[in-house]
Amino acid sequence: MTSAFKRNRETRDAHRQARRMAQDEADARESAEVAKEAAAEARESAESFALRLVNQFERLREERQEQLAAPEPVTAPKAVSRTDVPYGVELSAQWAWRFLVIVAAGYLIVRALGFLSIVMIPVVIALLIAALVSPVVNGLARVGMKRSISALFVVIGVLAGVIAMLSFAGTQVANGFSDLAGQTVKALDEIRDWLINGPFHASETQIDTWLNTVQTTLEDWAASYAANPFSRVSEVGGVALDVFAGLFIVLFSTYFFCAEGERIWGWLVRLAPRAARSRMDSSGRVAWVSLTQFTRATVIVAAVDAVGIMIVAAALQVPFVAAIGVLVFLSSFVPLIGATVAGAVAVLVALVSQGPVTALLMLGGVILVQQLEAHGLQPFLLGRWVRVHPLGVILAVATGIVLGGVAGALVAVPLVAALNAVANHLTATPAASAASVQGLQPPPPPVNGPTFPPPSSPGAGSV
Repeated sequence: MTSAFKRNRETRDAHRQARRMAQDEADARESAEVAKEAAAEARESAESFALRLVNQFERLREERQEQLAAPEPVTAPKAVSRTDVPYGVELSAQWAWRFLVIVAAGYLIVRALGFLSIVMIPVVIALLIAALVSPVVNGLARVGMKRSISALFVVIGVLAGVIAMLSFAGTQVANGFSDLAGQTVKALDEIRDWLINGPFHASETQIDTWLNTVQTTLEDWAASYAANPFSRVSEVGGVALDVFAGLFIVLFSTYFFCAEGERIWGWLVRLAPRAARSRMDSSGRVAWVSLTQFTRATVIVAAVDAVGIMIVAAALQVPFVAAIGVLVFLSSFVPLIGATVAGAVAVLVALVSQGPVTALLMLGGVILVQQLEAHGLQPFLLGRWVRVHPLGVILAVATGIVLGGVAGALVAVPLVAALNAVANHLTATPAASAASVQGLQPPPPPVNGPTFPPPSSPGAGSV
């Protein structure tokens, strides 16, 4: 019985061990299948990734080849379109309408300035005077005098000086007018004799015909003025009113430019956009320096011309020496034309008073003085700040005469000089622009506006 029990137990143990082994084999087979599936999935994933990488590489290579390949020519469409216009014609059209816009804007500006010439020309003249006398105002302000009072004294002094010069010249002309009238009659008789007995061999009938023509022209002119005296008086009154209004504008503008030029310039700068304030301020500084240098050089040149021609006239014993000097000094402010007219007046006075030989000597002296001034004094004084081509000077004077008469010719060249300096400053490189202003004024204000008045503005003095 014991042995049977042992055999049954061994049998059960054997069956149990067999089942355990079968279970282990089943688990092993399942694990192998799972591992095989995982390996298959990994193999498929690797093959898919490699395939995608190869496809992407092929796509990139094809795109690169398409980029490197020459583009195919594009044929123009049959319908008329913008691409049918040649490039030169299209570019010319773009420049043409822009040019027309610029010309129209310039024309409107010129028309507006011409309409307001009675105000603008006195203001520009006041600006020139302020550029000339600003060092005196600054000097008086530095010694402790209030700026407004010093500006008032300077303006009164300038006005008194001009009145004194004109009064002195007028007095001399009035005192010697009777003698000059007699000499004029004598000179006309000598010219008549020279025309008859000289190289022209003119007859008395021809000379009488010329004189009668001149006399008839003068009588017709006088009759036209006498026909409607009220209109002529109104015209003269209107001109006188314009002159006095311009004089008051010049005086008041000069005073305020000298007394409050810093505040005026700061206000003008603040009117500009924030991004343009720095450039506007630096351009104004350069223009003011150029204007100041031009004005001072012109005064010195005019004084030298006047003194030189006065010396020649005094040496030749020509009358009205002081009047000729004042006329030459005032007319020299109009470039080219003023000096020529004043020299012609001096030669005419010498011809009437002393004869043709003295007139020729006077003409030679005037030409000598003007040549020395034009080729020696002006280049030395003006230097690099005012460098305007002679053709530009002639065109500026002609344009000024057309737009504003004598006053326009007076202010044309200074304005052109200032605009030329500003254009050179704005078109220069940043380093050159900084160098042009460096040492002349303090650094430019920040972009949000000047925090101090520009010291080189009207009334603030010059460098």
